[in-house]
Amino acid sequence: MFFSRFRAAGTRRAPARIPEGVRVYAIGDIHGRHDLLGALLAAITTDAATSTNACRLVFLGDYIDRGDNSAGVIARLLSGVAEGLPDGSWTCLLGNHEATLLAALAGEADWEAWLRMGGAETLFSYGVSARSFTGPDRGEQLREAALAAIPAAHLDFLRQLPASTEIGDYYFCHAGIRPGVPLDQQSRDDLIWIRDPFIRSARDHGKRIVHGHTPVMEVEMHTNRINVDTGAYLTHRLSCVVLEGDEARVIHT
Repeated sequence: MFFSRFRAAGTRRAPARIPEGVRVYAIGDIHGRHDLLGALLAAITTDAATSTNACRLVFLGDYIDRGDNSAGVIARLLSGVAEGLPDGSWTCLLGNHEATLLAALAGEADWEAWLRMGGAETLFSYGVSARSFTGPDRGEQLREAALAAIPAAHLDFLRQLPASTEIGDYYFCHAGIRPGVPLDQQSRDDLIWIRDPFIRSARDHGKRIVHGHTPVMEVEMHTNRINVDTGAYLTHRLSCVVLEGDEARVIHT
C-alpha cells in the first residue's frame, strides 16, 4: 500500500449537489477492519439522528483483505443492506479486491497474487489457513477450501456488487473514472482499478466523483473528486464523507 501525495486542483462550473431531502454517507476502503466499521457506523447513526432527511450509505468497495476480520465485515454489510438506517438505504460497490477474489474462484486470476494482496487474511477469517496447502495443485486446493468455507450468502453478495452508482451531481465508484470517457461508458476495470490518469486529472468529469482505492492521509476534497480512502488497515482511520445539498464534511474513526 502507498499513500498518494499528488494534488490536482480540479475545476467545476458549479458546486455539486445532492437532491433535497437526502443525506449521503460515502464510506472508504474497510479492508477487513470490522472494528473500525462498527465504530464508524455508530458515529453515522448518531449523526443521522440530527437530520430529518432520508439517509443513504454508499460503501466504496474493498471490504476484504489485509485486516483480520473480512468475514465479519461482509456479514455486517449484508445485515445493513437488509436493514439499513431508519428511512435510509445501503449501497455497496465493487472494489478491486472483491473482484480479484471472485476471479480467483472462477479460475481467472492467480491465487498467489490474491494472497499477496491480503487474501491470506481473508481466508483465515473464514477459518482457512493458506499455509496448509502445498504442491502443484495448491491453487485448486485453495479454491475448493474457499468455496467450502465462505458462506453462499457472502459469495452471492460479492457477485452482485455494482461498479458504480449516482446520486444527484455525484458519481460513486471504487477507484475512479477514465477522464474523457462519458460516465455511462466507463469500463468495469477502470472503475475498480484506475489510478494515475484519474488522480492526476483536473478536468470536469460531468459529475463530482467520490472514490477510494488510492490511500491518502486525510480525506481529499477537490472540485472534481473526493477521495475517501484513508488507509484504514494501516492508519486505523476509517473515513466517510457526508454529502448534503452542496455541502461536504468528514466523519472518521
